[in-house]
Amino acid sequence: AKEHVKEVEPTIFFMDIRAYGKDFDKFYDRAKDIGVRFIRARVGKIEEIKESSNLLVYYINENRKLEIEEFDLVVLSIGFRPTEDIIELSDTLDVRLNPYNFIESMGFSPIETTRPGVFICGPAVSPKDIPETVMQSSGAVAEAAELLADVRGTEIIEKIYPPERDVIGEKPRIGVFVCYCGINIGSVVDVPAVVEYAKTLPNVIYTESNLFTCSQDTQQIIKEKIEEHNLNRVVVASCSPTTHEPLFQETLREAGLNPYLFEMANIRNQCSWVHKDEPVKATEKAKTLVKIAVGKARLLEPLFTVTLDVTQKGLVIGGGFAGMISALSIAEQGFEVALIEREKNLGGNLKKLYYTQEGNDVQEYLKNLIYQVENNPQIKVYKNSKIKEIQGYIGNYKTIIKSNDSNSPTPRPQYIGDKIGSGEEAEYEHGIIVIATGANESKPDEYLYEENENVITQLELEKYLVTQKEKYKKLKNIVMIQCVGSRNDEHPYCSRVCCTQAIKNAIRLKELNPKMNIFILYRDIRTYGFLEMYYQQARDKGVIFIRYEEDEKPVVCQRKDKNSLIVEIDDRIIGNKLVIEPNLIVLAPAMVPQEDAYNLSQMLKIPLNEDNFFMEAHVKLRPVDFAVEGIFLAGLAHSPKGIDETISQAKAAAERACTIISSDKYTAEANIATVDEEVCAGCGICVSVCPYNASELIFKNGRRVCQINTALCKGCGSCACVCPSGAMQQYGFKETQTLEMVYEAL
Repeated sequence: AKEHVKEVEPTIFFMDIRAYGKDFDKFYDRAKDIGVRFIRARVGKIEEIKESSNLLVYYINENRKLEIEEFDLVVLSIGFRPTEDIIELSDTLDVRLNPYNFIESMGFSPIETTRPGVFICGPAVSPKDIPETVMQSSGAVAEAAELLADVRGTEIIEKIYPPERDVIGEKPRIGVFVCYCGINIGSVVDVPAVVEYAKTLPNVIYTESNLFTCSQDTQQIIKEKIEEHNLNRVVVASCSPTTHEPLFQETLREAGLNPYLFEMANIRNQCSWVHKDEPVKATEKAKTLVKIAVGKARLLEPLFTVTLDVTQKGLVIGGGFAGMISALSIAEQGFEVALIEREKNLGGNLKKLYYTQEGNDVQEYLKNLIYQVENNPQIKVYKNSKIKEIQGYIGNYKTIIKSNDSNSPTPRPQYIGDKIGSGEEAEYEHGIIVIATGANESKPDEYLYEENENVITQLELEKYLVTQKEKYKKLKNIVMIQCVGSRNDEHPYCSRVCCTQAIKNAIRLKELNPKMNIFILYRDIRTYGFLEMYYQQARDKGVIFIRYEEDEKPVVCQRKDKNSLIVEIDDRIIGNKLVIEPNLIVLAPAMVPQEDAYNLSQMLKIPLNEDNFFMEAHVKLRPVDFAVEGIFLAGLAHSPKGIDETISQAKAAAERACTIISSDKYTAEANIATVDEEVCAGCGICVSVCPYNASELIFKNGRRVCQINTALCKGCGSCACVCPSGAMQQYGFKETQTLEMVYEAL
């Protein structure tokens, strides 16, 4: 609202900000920076002012004083609840519901129901956001595909397209469709003016505006207009081709046109979003982008895809929880997969967990999972090993795996059971890669950690509650401090699992000794979804929650005897400073990415975000894909998450991978760069800028020239933009097109 109408003054009343998703805390901070006001209070009453129809909001502020504010509009944030027919549906399917009438999942898996062969995903399981819904949806497909592996491909119905029109030699007849995108574009850009301008451009035969050009209804309209006006080129001015170009290309093909006779002008990201305060200039820029797109469309020619052979095997990097789940799913779907683990044993961070909040035995589950992985004939397990080199592209990768024990001066490839011989190397050919390298618990550098033996982390406490239960049963006072190293300048993100971990351990301690005093010092409690019931359970058992602000952190010191500890904190509810003398302080440190994530990022040309977690292709719609095709992402390497969310994403990554290796052929991009070898100077600039590693220098006819790997090239246009000799030629520029090049074409 603030971005679209800058005069709006939004206020959000809240109890805890639960910005626990990837980069959500940055979004929260951005909202504060642009003027959104946040008030921590529970609204008690709302009254209407009859004369103006405005609303009075009554609330108690943090200083325990009544406040009354007037607003023009009140927006209620209401909870999710199951559909009205869920009971009837559960009876029909013979699956069990939980106490809140959502469909109940089984054990550790958030996908399996109480009836084998019936799987669940999305908000039917529990309230969740789009990324988690997408992951769980693909995960459910993976579960089904594992059961149906033996009959894969037996019921395929091939889609029949109309014959493709030959437009070679025809004069360009261009249709332009300009999108309002609801208010995303229409609230800033004058869409009717852009439509009228498009009518004046050469070769434009038809123009129109649409509320949502990507809708199914509009796709049908586009096909009808192509036939009615005999269009042979189409331009859509809307949002990003990164997410929507394939949709429109499919529409063209269904209308009998080559899909590469299509061009997009991104007037949302590049106009209305970045120039929201300058509507006139944004409109002029939108006209310019449409002019460029039309000019480019006049030059478009039909392009045809390249078909590649696919090695129907997978490679999973990381033998932790996510890596094992992904490898096992790929194997259960009938494909061989190699699992690479740098440590001597599988398990990763799961080896440090002992029980879930529901009371499930993690170590027993892990033991069974490792057994399944190591005894599956389709899985080659390389422990105590690392990736030395990865070459190739989607469908055709070749990886050199090397043992960590390198004593041999001349290593030779050898595969011995589930390991490589000491100092030796193995070569493995595969079609896809799943990145599941995990993350680590950071080491706190505050609150006397590693200076006093009575200051430990939550993971250490969980271990001690299993191995030294009697010792901890006798403690009287325990203080737990949250957000230690998270949500600060160094790690400006939520580690997601810390609140649940603290509450889980606090409940376990209260069950051991109900008289124990437990204080949880927090900034925001982030027990989202059904985890809220454990927060309530902890309060019912007497766990005391005390909130602190980032600039008023608790103070921890120790007496001269070095053993007894003191914690001081300002309690905003009682308005005084509290002094606690705990027997034990338990810290919730930040979850941090692997230190060597950058090395793998550079090796595979896959990006990291600002926090050094791997960055997915699209935060909501493609949460397990990379922009580089054939490589997928799962687990803590993506971002902090719990066990059930890790299972969903690991299964999703396996399923996305199997969409490639389930076929022995792969259709590559058609809009690729080509090299005029007679003009090429062999300077290598194109090699240095190619984001997909598709360009390389070779010696040919006694001189150095550039060569394009057609399987890797994605038609981004980076090489053509920088080539000083003009040797790079290509029609398929995407987001990286430069204005100068296309103006020259015009």
